[in-house]
Amino acid sequence: MLASLRNLVRVADLRNKILFTILVVAIYQLGISIPVPGIHFAALEGINASARSGGILGYLSLFAGTGLSRAAILGLGIMPYITSSIIIQLLTGVIPKFMQWRDQGAVGQRKLTQATRYLTVSLAIMQSAGLVFLFHSGDLFSTHTSIIENKYFNAPHILFMILVLTAGTAFVMWLAELITQRGIGNGMSILIFSNVISAIPIYGEFIKQDKGWPFLILIIIVCVLLLVAIVFMEQGQRRIPVTFAKRLQGRRVYQGQSTYIPMKVNAAGVIPIIFANSLLYIPILISNVVPSAGFRNWVQANLSGGTDSAYLILYGFLIVVFTFFYVHVTFDPYQQADQIQKQGGYIPGFRPGRPTERYLSRILNRLTLPGSLFLAIVALLPSVILATVHITQIPFFGTTLLISVGVALETMKQIDSQLMMRNYEGFLQ
Repeated sequence: MLASLRNLVRVADLRNKILFTILVVAIYQLGISIPVPGIHFAALEGINASARSGGILGYLSLFAGTGLSRAAILGLGIMPYITSSIIIQLLTGVIPKFMQWRDQGAVGQRKLTQATRYLTVSLAIMQSAGLVFLFHSGDLFSTHTSIIENKYFNAPHILFMILVLTAGTAFVMWLAELITQRGIGNGMSILIFSNVISAIPIYGEFIKQDKGWPFLILIIIVCVLLLVAIVFMEQGQRRIPVTFAKRLQGRRVYQGQSTYIPMKVNAAGVIPIIFANSLLYIPILISNVVPSAGFRNWVQANLSGGTDSAYLILYGFLIVVFTFFYVHVTFDPYQQADQIQKQGGYIPGFRPGRPTERYLSRILNRLTLPGSLFLAIVALLPSVILATVHITQIPFFGTTLLISVGVALETMKQIDSQLMMRNYEGFLQ
């Protein structure tokens, strides 16, 4: 490990990427600490306790960090960008124009990215308007405290606050794309990681104050066991052997060779967790703009986290569904079988073409099912355990743990691949 760290510092390009990522994350964390103009600072005291008590604020703070509880200029965080990305991906499979763009390669991908940006800004405007009114009414907080001074709650100031929050979302989207292009890891995942990892010490301090050191040590042991299980599942894969026949290309004869297709047990990573949270986030978004107290109370009671059985069942079901959806989008058995056949290869025991496709589909489903169930169990189990001892102020502990470990592993794999490309020993050996 020490040798790998030395190699990491030695490679100038990789070192600059890591430093650039850290700089962008620091800018983002600074932005979620600067309140929107017109906020009553004295009323912000005690709001952080409301964020840890679950409800809509606790749910939104899972991805927006402490920005919402501070009414910060970057308070919306990355959630509008995630929601719009999911909507565009879903529409790509049903709208012919989007399907045409998807098949155009890099040019079409730029068009889809532009559509995602426009949709992100539209969602940010809707949510910003809802949040400004909720900031004034205090319905977003369990204390029902208004944090916008009455003298600032008029049409010009309301429009200015909406503009600031929307611009903050556009800025966060730009930061995420900068990390993806010039830094290390997926920018969206890195920003979410910075939010959830910063809340873990707060969770630990809360458990210690409520139950004492013995219970905190027990929770740490459970978390370590879950970490081992998560890493084990993340590394687990089934290797499908593929044999390529001898082929003639020009005047050169290439000998046949054998390789394999690595099919991971958890090929989707933490994406299904993010997708499920984003889908459950849509009713919360609607409740912010629909002037119906009854609908808002129903959403807060049933779809904003906690240990309610209906919510847990729906959350787990969505994780399983999105795992299958994402895996089949990223690994198309038909495309894989067609590519193997075009390259003159075959899977031993199966004919090229349709039989190979059916075999890959069967293996993919058999691997995805335990992977999806594992994600659902790990996401829900810590919350259920804490609820049995009457600790309901940490409703998303399992999700936090999964996102932290998943993003950390994916980032380490990218660093490892960068080191291996330069003939250095990587971290994951």
